[in-house]
Amino acid sequence: MLLHELNRRVSNGVAFAIDLVSAAAIRVEATEAKRALSDVVELLHGYADVHRALAMPAGDTLIHAATSIRKLGGGMRRAVLDRMNIQLAFATQSIALQPERCWHLALIVHELVMHAARHACFDARPGQIKIKLTRNGALVNCVILDNGSRPARDVSDRELRIARDIARALGGRIEQGFGTEFTSIVLSFPLTKRERDANWTIATRRIKAPRRTRAIAPNAAALVSRQTADALGGLLTLSHPTDAP
Repeated sequence: MLLHELNRRVSNGVAFAIDLVSAAAIRVEATEAKRALSDVVELLHGYADVHRALAMPAGDTLIHAATSIRKLGGGMRRAVLDRMNIQLAFATQSIALQPERCWHLALIVHELVMHAARHACFDARPGQIKIKLTRNGALVNCVILDNGSRPARDVSDRELRIARDIARALGGRIEQGFGTEFTSIVLSFPLTKRERDANWTIATRRIKAPRRTRAIAPNAAALVSRQTADALGGLLTLSHPTDAP
């Protein structure tokens, strides 16, 4: 209850700050000052989005983790990543998690993405961070991959302590991988029995769902034949989306 009350007060404080700065932007006449204040308003809206995405969920209904992570990513882009010229992409599967555990996952993802944004050395390359969320049986894997190197490894390891502690609360662990032009951080944790049952049901319904078909006109048969390879490639791409929200 105290955590929800703290969240409410922080949300109200950010909303009040947005109102104050918005009013100042309206009153000021100088173009440059108006632009700067409008930029601050946009920044505050981004942080408000992140704060809402990281709020502890209420109730006991299972949550689609991919949707939660994408909402969080949208807020991080608006608040920080776009300003740092870092692109954020997603490749997420639909995974149902218990509310508190989905919250823990969001906290870890936020920590790892911000960790990558702070420490990755992109050199002259455009910065890119990708969040990949997959399920392999009863195991969930969340990979934060960026195209930068990480020279200050000792410092970054210490800063991952909170994320590692939350990962242990999920029954999982975090591993890091380094290369000359990439860094990956992998979070792995097992599903609970309730989550396994729910995800198995979801997967079964998806397999059994009837597919709508329609007749193909005779004069279109040749065109369909020529497009088969391209269509297959498109389906494979759609099955692993990487577009930003």
